[in-house]
Amino acid sequence: MPRPIRFNAFSMNAASHQSPGLWRHPRNTSVNFNRLDYWTDLARLLERGLFDALFIADVLGIYDVYQGGPEAALRGGVQVPVNDPLLLVPAMAGVTEHLGFGVTFSLTYEHPYPFARRMSTLDHLSNGRVGWNIVTGYLDSAARNLGLAQQLGHDQRYDLAEEYLQVLYKLWEKSWDEDAVLLERDSGRYIEPTRVHPIKHTGEHFQVPGMHLCQPSPQRTPVLFQAGASPRGQQFAARHAECVFISGPTPTVLHRYADGIRQASEAAGRGRDAVLIYAQALLIVAPTREQAEARFAEYRRYVDLDAALALLSGWTGIDFAGLDPDAPIEYVENDAGRAALAAFTAADPNRRWTVREAAEFVGLGGRGPVLVGAASEVAEQLESWLEETGIDGFNLTYAVQPDDLAQVVELLVPELQRRGRYPLSYAEGSLRHKLFGQGDRLPEAHAGRQVSI
Repeated sequence: MPRPIRFNAFSMNAASHQSPGLWRHPRNTSVNFNRLDYWTDLARLLERGLFDALFIADVLGIYDVYQGGPEAALRGGVQVPVNDPLLLVPAMAGVTEHLGFGVTFSLTYEHPYPFARRMSTLDHLSNGRVGWNIVTGYLDSAARNLGLAQQLGHDQRYDLAEEYLQVLYKLWEKSWDEDAVLLERDSGRYIEPTRVHPIKHTGEHFQVPGMHLCQPSPQRTPVLFQAGASPRGQQFAARHAECVFISGPTPTVLHRYADGIRQASEAAGRGRDAVLIYAQALLIVAPTREQAEARFAEYRRYVDLDAALALLSGWTGIDFAGLDPDAPIEYVENDAGRAALAAFTAADPNRRWTVREAAEFVGLGGRGPVLVGAASEVAEQLESWLEETGIDGFNLTYAVQPDDLAQVVELLVPELQRRGRYPLSYAEGSLRHKLFGQGDRLPEAHAGRQVSI
């Protein structure tokens, strides 16, 4: 039986996410991101399409690498203004029953103790449908605004993340026994004190002597998402991640990333299939190929290449303003997003990207491919990419909202269902159970279940 194709939607609490300049399109409603009904309408749409989750990206700084300042990002609305993603979850959970929510939070700049409470609260309010995209940050501007001269080094951030996860696991998994909450009205005992435990964590970065403030939520630990594809990021994912998001312009790049993640997971004792891998993509689907190509051509007229270079410079830490547009991009080691740069250099030996080509590619759909056609044609392309790369599904971004995702739900999902490549209904239970079919909680062998206090 062929493997099912999975979908997440990829968005941001901002007007411009992965297609810089497309906010200007007259049908694009993403400029309404400050309105709650924008998000509740999106959640209903995605649940109708049986998407696994809405994955919400985030940054804590301005893209100010390009031309040595923030002006291009501000002019083009490059992921700014950007609002908090976590605050959207309760409203969207309130209008849906099954859709999951993966929220991005950078662990580098907030203590784990209050963050543990925030995620437990979201897991309670969503009835076990929340996930956390673990990121360590890549913008120096974020570090400066949070009191540091610059961000920590790339590998230092992952060292910090290891201890951060240890604290969270202790709070989520070990602090409260399953039967700690009694709710005995006659005796007046709300909690049995002997069943709630201080974690007594003493480490290099954090001191957390006390107990978690929340009783166990449906999943205890939210589903753990991660997007790092550097060697250090893959090592981290092999230990912690349940779902991994990767981005790359070609099947060669995606296959290399996916194979590296599965090898690392196997080496960590979790097995090659312990992690679900989603690749970023923009799908432009229409009733006919001609209509889809016309929409694609229309979208291209709205791309802002200056804004695309600001985005690419922020991802990679390289100011592309000082480079010849027709010069090939070279890989350099730095403390920004290494996978973003590798996707256009070392990851694919068969392709040399120039600055101009990379900017044009990023300008529509970000670092993932753009697949265009009628539903049957796009379905065939998705099946091919799945087989060539070894991924499990796609993290679908958009150029124009809601057109692009609505066409996926209305045209492509039924086509994939006819082919036996897409689910016909949701499974019951938490997000983790829907994804893996093995219950609400982390597997016993996962690092999060192995901590002790």
